[in-house]
Amino acid sequence: MSKRTPQQGFSLIEIMVVLVIIGLLATMVGPRVFGVLNKGYEARVVSDFSTIKTALSTYKVENFVFPTTEQGLEALVTEPQTDPRPKSWSGYLDKLPKDPWKNPYQYVSPADGRPFDVYTLGADGVRGGEDENADVSIWDDFE
Repeated sequence: MSKRTPQQGFSLIEIMVVLVIIGLLATMVGPRVFGVLNKGYEARVVSDFSTIKTALSTYKVENFVFPTTEQGLEALVTEPQTDPRPKSWSGYLDKLPKDPWKNPYQYVSPADGRPFDVYTLGADGVRGGEDENADVSIWDDFE
């Protein structure tokens, strides 16, 4: 004597309803998550800029000049071997931070009426752009 057991599982309609609900939730929550993520990237850049600016200021106080463009930010990690050589180099950073997109920060000295500029090229790593691809400078106002 064999008893038949009813089939267990979900119907195609039930699966489709669940997928539609998940899709609706993703479209409502997704933009909020990406907005928070972009704010996190901005906070990271601001923090890195603060660290770099402090190191550059200390370098200037001890050596009376900022590193040149050729010496770059690397002068904060390893002693420059090109002129102007630092008078009192003591290591200002353990390692150079990278921007949130894993690209090196750019450095120019002097820069457009300022003693230096540190900037990131954004997510795309190319000059210009908008939103997350925009270039961001140490001199930009962050709100």
